[in-house]
Amino acid sequence: MSSLKISVGDTIPKGSFGTIPFTEELADHSACGIPTALSTDSWKGKKVVLFSVPGAFTPTCHINHLPPYLAKYDEFKAKGVDVIAVIAANDPFVMSGWGRVEGLTDKIIALSDPNAEWSGSLGLSVDLSGRGFGIRTARYAMIIDDLVIKYVEVEPGLGVTVSGADAVLAKL
Repeated sequence: MSSLKISVGDTIPKGSFGTIPFTEELADHSACGIPTALSTDSWKGKKVVLFSVPGAFTPTCHINHLPPYLAKYDEFKAKGVDVIAVIAANDPFVMSGWGRVEGLTDKIIALSDPNAEWSGSLGLSVDLSGRGFGIRTARYAMIIDDLVIKYVEVEPGLGVTVSGADAVLAKL
């Protein structure tokens, strides 16, 4: 993993991510949707929880990391969170498919950070080439309030602790 290049109090660096916004026509899985770009600029004036997983449909990400965020969606909203987003190095179609399988609908935005370019620029990427996965986003979480980082933590090991829903809720 790279060394962290951001810290609490920093303004979030500008980034643009691929995403496929959920629409009802995607619900039956017969359509793929059209990728659009989402800029961090759209987070101006908003409280955002951004969490990162190394890959959609991978065991820890699919079973232990994403589901608690969805289950605790109302708790995040009650604490004033405007946007919850999950990010990974997968392409927008994979992220959209994963979001539909997980039932995210319009509650959690699934963002694509190809080749972990944005995450890597922040020191938040991991090289999993040895396992055949290439460069991925690290497992991390951020709380961003009006484009200012209020919380950022990277998992120290293989599990979900500091980037999990409970840890982030405790920091809101």
